Amino acid sequence: MTETEALSKLMAYCANAEHCRAELTEKMQRWGLAYDAMNRIADRLEDEKFVDEERYCRAFINDKYKFAKWGKVKIAQALKLKKIPPYVYNLMLNNIDEEEYLGILRKLLDAKRKSVRAATPYEQNGKLVRFALSRGFEMKDIRRCMEVPEEENEWEA
Repeated sequence: MTETEALSKLMAYCANAEHCRAELTEKMQRWGLAYDAMNRIADRLEDEKFVDEERYCRAFINDKYKFAKWGKVKIAQALKLKKIPPYVYNLMLNNIDEEEYLGILRKLLDAKRKSVRAATPYEQNGKLVRFALSRGFEMKDIRRCMEVPEEENEWEA
């Protein structure tokens, strides 16, 4: 594949949905392009605003916490895996509407509570806390959404 063909394919790819530079680089590596060509193409796509890390982060964060119901920790890990620097997404994560965010967590916990089998309320709370932690929510937020006594808080370092 030539550099021009790759550029036109990636322009069409970026026109359909938001993508980050790491996704494009991975795609170009699979196509077998040279590293200098990959950098030229990625730079051109950024210059022409086909790729914008901030715009990508805004869309990614919005989708993951509203639709996939992920917590901030899991979203940050996913963005880190996409090689996006923390300074790009930290402010956006901190600007998530707190009431909406906690409302999502409450709904998740209420739905999970109906399906959790536990012999005691202590055991049920433990399972709910582990579930919420696995979805990427922080212990301080989980504690605000359910009545977890401090002595049950063995998951926090």
